Amino acid sequence: MTNSINKKIKTTFEEFIEAKTPEQKKEYEEGYHDFLLSELILAAMEEDDVSVRKLSKLVGVSPTIVQDMKSGAKVSFNTKSLFKVLQGLGYNILLERNGIVTSLGFTQNTKNNK
Repeated sequence: MTNSINKKIKTTFEEFIEAKTPEQKKEYEEGYHDFLLSELILAAMEEDDVSVRKLSKLVGVSPTIVQDMKSGAKVSFNTKSLFKVLQGLGYNILLERNGIVTSLGFTQNTKNNK
């Protein structure tokens, strides 16, 4: 006899993901990560009241690159540009492997220089 109380009810999201092929799941995850990054950048820019042009000038990248990051556009930009923008917004990048956290150690915090 099965106990219906212990039966896990799937969320709409769980059903959505389970219906995807492995390729579709990978594509979804990549898009979701791009979305999270663009939301992070957008929120920091709004919080600091900094425009695309002001941030691009501050960190030394083109306004197009900042706009692409902010909008989550499917445009290539390099990690150097990404790190410059995140640093300009006051972020530090932490990497974790096997429980050991390493900072990328930005030495200059341009956020305070706005």
